[in-house]
Amino acid sequence: MAYVSKFQDLIVYQKARVHWRAIFEITKSFPKEERFSLTDQIRRSSRSVGAQIAEAWGKRRYQKHFLSKLTDADSEELETQHWIGVAKDSGYISDKEAQELLLQAEEIGRLLGGMMRKSAMFCNASKINEVQADYFEDEALTTTTDH
Repeated sequence: MAYVSKFQDLIVYQKARVHWRAIFEITKSFPKEERFSLTDQIRRSSRSVGAQIAEAWGKRRYQKHFLSKLTDADSEELETQHWIGVAKDSGYISDKEAQELLLQAEEIGRLLGGMMRKSAMFCNASKINEVQADYFEDEALTTTTDH
């Protein structure tokens, strides 16, 4: 059984960080004229996903607030998917790059959906008896942490 004692332990948070870093790297090649529009928008929305997950974790004492922040994270991920499409349509990224980024985004969305469906587990569990969520995929990443 895995214990989650901080938001950094969440697989969804870890995947969100990988995703925004991939977006950051790929946007380095965008044209300079996109610096304050598309580049800024896609970087902001992709970075916001992890921040919203962290905020949700901090508000898990209150299920409605927890769900609200997870919904915000999901909305930011959907916005990121929109900007990925814009980047592809503008010829800034290839079909393959867009597909890889969209697959990552969709997986994050599924994990967020799982957390929302099982929000009571996250909100009612104590630090000591935090229950394992079914959304964990990699057993190696779900280790017990003592605090």
